[in-house]
Amino acid sequence: MPEGHSLHRLARRLTAVFAGTSPQVTSPQGRFASSAALLDGHLFERAWAHGKLLFLEIGGRTVHVHLGLIGKFDVTHAAGGIEPPVTGIVRLRILNEQYAADLRGPMVCRIVEPLEIEDLIARQGPDPLQPGADPNPAWAKLQRSTKSIGELLMDQSVIAGVGNIYRCEVLYRQRIGPAYAGRRIKRASFDGIWADLVRLMNVGVHTGRIITVEEDVIAAEQDIASGRLKAEYDRPNYVYQHDGEACERCGSTIRMRQLAGRKLYWCGGCQRRT
Repeated sequence: MPEGHSLHRLARRLTAVFAGTSPQVTSPQGRFASSAALLDGHLFERAWAHGKLLFLEIGGRTVHVHLGLIGKFDVTHAAGGIEPPVTGIVRLRILNEQYAADLRGPMVCRIVEPLEIEDLIARQGPDPLQPGADPNPAWAKLQRSTKSIGELLMDQSVIAGVGNIYRCEVLYRQRIGPAYAGRRIKRASFDGIWADLVRLMNVGVHTGRIITVEEDVIAAEQDIASGRLKAEYDRPNYVYQHDGEACERCGSTIRMRQLAGRKLYWCGGCQRRT
């Protein structure tokens, strides 16, 4: 499942290519056909994301999209105004004179009412990518929970948008043991997690990659500021998928186990903070 930065990046892309136009909206697959007809030819206002939820505002209506595990939303050029052929099972197609966006395999694709949007967002935790997001609701949930911090970071009702890679990497960067109960986590440690997520996920939005090794994070931030992004960075992460290797910080062996349905990677030697 895409992590939150991917959805924010996608929302920016959709807004950039469709906002201010009145695109064709169709459902080649047919499952979204009646709803697509209500949107077809109306003004595309914007796309936006909260955590792993994507919203499209078209003609005064809002479409909620959740990609789930296999969903993809691809944006391609429609050169010369020629409509690209439909390939695969496309639930939703958005097409203007220059671009086509095809949604395949989403878990959710439906028009929602304003109160439903409010309810969807209310079920989510604060999103580190939302400017000015208040982390205190997430802190309050941690303080009431006996679940491990490693599990809580995967709970979208605690912090929205965090996936497995960011979970593993931010805990390593902050030296926090993933098995500690949320209520044992100190406020300073939580603040470090939050600030790191804000920083790392914003880098992810701009580069389209999850970059967590400090030297590469700094390089990426400099490239973002200069407007000259590299295609690759030397090493994107510290512990994710590095089980059995030596921790570069302390030399201990990086470990792996299943937690919250995903593989958790951590160093038992230097991740001991609460």
